[in-house]
Amino acid sequence: MKRSIVISVILVFVLALSLAGCGDGDTGAGWPDTVSIATGGTGGVYYPYGGGMANIISNNLEGKTANAEVTGASVENIILVHDGDAEIGLIMGDVGYQAWAGEGRFEDDAQDILVAFQMYPNIYQVVTLEDYDIHSISDLRGQRVSVGAPGSGTEYKTDLVLSALGISYDEFTEAARLSFAEQTDALKDRNIEVAIWSVGPPTSTILDLATTHNPRILAFTQEEIDKVVAAHPFYVENTMAANTYPGIPAVKTLAVWNSAIVHKDASVEDVYEMVKAIFENQQELIDIHAVGEWTTPQVTLDNSSIPLHPGTIKYLEEIGLEVPDNLRP
Repeated sequence: MKRSIVISVILVFVLALSLAGCGDGDTGAGWPDTVSIATGGTGGVYYPYGGGMANIISNNLEGKTANAEVTGASVENIILVHDGDAEIGLIMGDVGYQAWAGEGRFEDDAQDILVAFQMYPNIYQVVTLEDYDIHSISDLRGQRVSVGAPGSGTEYKTDLVLSALGISYDEFTEAARLSFAEQTDALKDRNIEVAIWSVGPPTSTILDLATTHNPRILAFTQEEIDKVVAAHPFYVENTMAANTYPGIPAVKTLAVWNSAIVHKDASVEDVYEMVKAIFENQQELIDIHAVGEWTTPQVTLDNSSIPLHPGTIKYLEEIGLEVPDNLRP
């Protein structure tokens, strides 16, 4: 009898210590030893950027190995993170906002995601060939247009942008949904007249097109930009610099920020260690692609469209940055 009482007391004591420890420490779900980074197709920037992230994580997080996975990009990546099938997802901020808020394509189905850090701005690039009589966004009507791969941020953004301008897919001769590499080949083979990229420039697939053909990137008018931004404030006006692609002049267009997201219940310590490693090894991302220059703590603070993960907040406060209430989950 006495022995049973002693054992019970010990168990209660151990349980109390465990609960106390949970209250003061990391309460999120720990990542597995192999961390999955959901990126995009091999023809865009997400995949090589995600490969750089994987190297940084593998070299700096004890006991963790990371892999960059080819996916359909933003929409698919959000679902993968929400469902726990990927630890990190690379997405466009417009898709992220609507998924977090339960709006648009995610209406009444808000996803359990938070921002780990901001990567770089995606520039909206509507591409045709010089010998086609297509000179403006309104000229897309009556053309064969690739609007982006199914489930990608490009396809998602195209739907929002064109609908804000009163342009329907039904007005195209064909609305194709091709990956970046596929639509480059389709332009080369003249199977389509227009293809759309929302990606950090310069992207390899448009550079590839420019080696054999003469691409033209269509500019938005100021009125068109104002309409889109009024309808969807997470988009911003952008001017892509001249000679971003050889011989192409400066182009007025739209941009949206890219985010690396994690599950809202991810381990605070794991996300903190990952974010710290990414920011403190930024040069490795720049060495892979120039867009890595945007991956900084201040950019994350200034351009996040949804709240930050507590692990990110821990790092930002550690380096002396003040996180506003609207970015706290």
